Amino acid sequence: MKKELIAQKDPKSPISEIFRTLRTNIQFMNGGKKLQTLQITSTMPGEGKSYVSSNLAVTFAQAGKKVILIDADMRKGRLFSIFEVSPRPGLSNYLSGMDADENGTLDISKYIQKTEIPNLLLIPAGNIPPNPSELLVSSQMAKLLEDLKEVCDLIIIDGTPCALVADSVILSRVVDTTVIVTACKETKKDNLDKVVKNIQNVGGKIAGIVLNKIPISPKKYSQTYYYGSTTMNKAKKSNRGKKALEYMNNAQKLKTRTASSIIFERGNIERTSQGTIEENKNRNRNSNTNKQLDRPSFISQNQETKNNNPQNKTIEKTNNILNQVNSYLEQEKKNLN
Repeated sequence: MKKELIAQKDPKSPISEIFRTLRTNIQFMNGGKKLQTLQITSTMPGEGKSYVSSNLAVTFAQAGKKVILIDADMRKGRLFSIFEVSPRPGLSNYLSGMDADENGTLDISKYIQKTEIPNLLLIPAGNIPPNPSELLVSSQMAKLLEDLKEVCDLIIIDGTPCALVADSVILSRVVDTTVIVTACKETKKDNLDKVVKNIQNVGGKIAGIVLNKIPISPKKYSQTYYYGSTTMNKAKKSNRGKKALEYMNNAQKLKTRTASSIIFERGNIERTSQGTIEENKNRNRNSNTNKQLDRPSFISQNQETKNNNPQNKTIEKTNNILNQVNSYLEQEKKNLN
């Protein structure tokens, strides 16, 4: 299966989410009427109609719909290569009627091929016929669609570029609606206007236009989706793992530091990397001489109020912790000596 089937390969990617949004919009734009046949076309080759039709078919199949995808581009159809199935027999073989039995009936199941995606079947384009347009306007094509409606929920047709041949314009009359795929900075506005008018002139309905090949930066690509990219999540987890490992190494180094990295004074401790303990010790020692600077103004001079004040209790706990640290360091100093 080719990487073009991103809705199947990476269902959590932002592009897959866009295809699901497109699926929802198509369902709501049909005006409450059950959507059974949908055609995907474009103005010129290379605008991405086969890419859109194949991924859209995958999203409908993932939603539990029984989908049959038809490659109606009997000149240069390539859906068989995207889904990696046999290119024939296909649509042209069925419409030509060459494989009919003595009664003139055809077995549709011979032209339908299974794909790796559950609920999704494919009818490839088949052999290249000399008259594709005439086959599409035949009664056999209309009969094919009516028969397929009885066995599936949705039929998606990958048509031909409308600006070159009239095949998709012909099919727009027999399908429920048509979606036109355009390419950013490639599709000409005149060609698009011409295609829209041609479809409307024959009585076809247009659901909307898909703008494909929009350039976007990788950073903005990952920000457009709520869940984010799988690759980005792995990178973030890797960075978090590196930071955790670095923190553990630093903690291990701190435990194994020698006595030479710590400076001892009488009743006072000074760390080479931090001055917090020293400042707290000096502040507590000079608290009786300079109360206005070292003690917050909300601390009362009344001993009874001081004992009932939660802030004072916090300070007392801090002093107790500092005393315990001093005792521990003094004991370590004696052990080292």
